[in-house]
Amino acid sequence: MFRRMRVEDLRSLAPRRICLIKPSALGDVVQTLPLLPVLKRAYPQASISWVINRGFSELLNDHPLIDEVLPFDRRGGLTALWTLLRELRRRRFDLVFDLQGLLRSGLMTRATGARTRVGLEAAREGSWLAYHLRIPNTRHGQPAHALYWRLAECLGLGKTPRAAALRLDDSTRAWSVERLGSLGRPVLTVAPGAQWITKRWLPEKFAETATRAARHFGWGVCLVGSDAERLLADSVAEMIRARDPQIPVLNLSGETNLKQLAAVLADSRILLGNDSGPMHLAAAMGTPVVGIFLCTSAIRSGPAGAGHELVSTRVACAARYKKQCPHKGADCLACLRDVDVASVYDALARCERRLCQGGDMSELSAA
Repeated sequence: MFRRMRVEDLRSLAPRRICLIKPSALGDVVQTLPLLPVLKRAYPQASISWVINRGFSELLNDHPLIDEVLPFDRRGGLTALWTLLRELRRRRFDLVFDLQGLLRSGLMTRATGARTRVGLEAAREGSWLAYHLRIPNTRHGQPAHALYWRLAECLGLGKTPRAAALRLDDSTRAWSVERLGSLGRPVLTVAPGAQWITKRWLPEKFAETATRAARHFGWGVCLVGSDAERLLADSVAEMIRARDPQIPVLNLSGETNLKQLAAVLADSRILLGNDSGPMHLAAAMGTPVVGIFLCTSAIRSGPAGAGHELVSTRVACAARYKKQCPHKGADCLACLRDVDVASVYDALARCERRLCQGGDMSELSAA
């Protein structure tokens, strides 16, 4: 018989093997990391495994609180999924948390056969059918980091300091120091890319803003992104050089793995970027963010922590989470034009003033 349970029951469990299912995306994975100290404190005798997309698995390698990383190759189709489902069943987990809440993760959760399976109220595609408990007050509409943190609150550990606790080895840190050191000054890092076109602010506006800020504050500029975003970053870099050849510019797009990217962001003065994984990774590394929000909500999708500046479009269809613009003609992608350079520059200036006044970005907190 299928067993339902209460939130209070979570605190009385004594699991030996825990599985955390959160395959993607990068920003969501980063925002889930602070739960690891919570789980270890709540269940000190338990080992913790994490199911994650293979492309992000490197981020979890050598994490001091993760005993096993279970990479999932999404491009492997049904064969890869079936192989993973068998592996999950074989490990005989006692307690499973599905923080993805989609059909695929629901199948993973059910396949474990764990005695206790927990998910979110925001779960979709029937994934909730695999759960014994849905964490209350976890519906869509609230900040993603707050939604995940509800698990800590249900365990009575909501006041635990939030820390991503990424482990960067000495060689990775040295690589970042060497590459950014070539700029010879504090670094404004710019992440102009994003998976959706409706998330990408115009490259010429990134270039104009970065040029103005770098000139005024004496910064160098570093571009970051994936290999697929290399040409985009190249164009932003060339526009900055054309505007002011005296500003040192470094393009690392496509040249970093995730750990190296984390190190670069940790060593940056500020990150300027769209709503994307690097934004959340920078916040996790204690670097203030100036984030630009077009088709997504700064409230729902913004990073945790104080000291960030989030600039949003004011068009009528803002924060609708549309991967393609619903308008045609002159109104198509009006959100990209609506966010102006002056507003983003002012946000950068506010971040810089706080840093000069000794603003502390060392601890994640609820925004």
